[in-house]
Amino acid sequence: MKTAFKIVVLLVTFVFISCKGNAQETKKSTFPESIGIINDYSEILTELQRNELTKTLYDYNIKTTRQIVVITVDSINPYTKIQKYATDLGNHWGVGTAEKNNGLTIVVCTPCREMAIATGTGTELVLTNEICATVLEKTILPEFKKGDFYSGIKKGITELIDKWE
Repeated sequence: MKTAFKIVVLLVTFVFISCKGNAQETKKSTFPESIGIINDYSEILTELQRNELTKTLYDYNIKTTRQIVVITVDSINPYTKIQKYATDLGNHWGVGTAEKNNGLTIVVCTPCREMAIATGTGTELVLTNEICATVLEKTILPEFKKGDFYSGIKKGITELIDKWE
């Protein structure tokens, strides 16, 4: 009887340790899961707008192998800098091809009233920080200030694609 009790205690202890280890391994990521090219978690776009942007970006990716991903979020926590969040998110999701590092990640946080464009190292050879900042300030933000998020994103993507050619 004592031997059976010891075996049960050992098994329960083993199961407890195993479960504890699994809980630590499944720690929640800081980033949302990617649901495609357009990841509208803030729901600032209509379904038609998401579909139109998806088609534009998908066609561009097929034509060039360059990948542009748009993400709208309600928070960048635990980050304090949206640019760092956008860069880390793009890297975490693997935006662009690994060989060319030719991804571009656009992050919009509407409650934060912030936006960032992060480029892969291959992309930034053409789309420099200055070019991205100019597109943000002169093309995207004026539309956002009017409350037209779709127009700002669409015009910004169009200009970035034109400059990337």
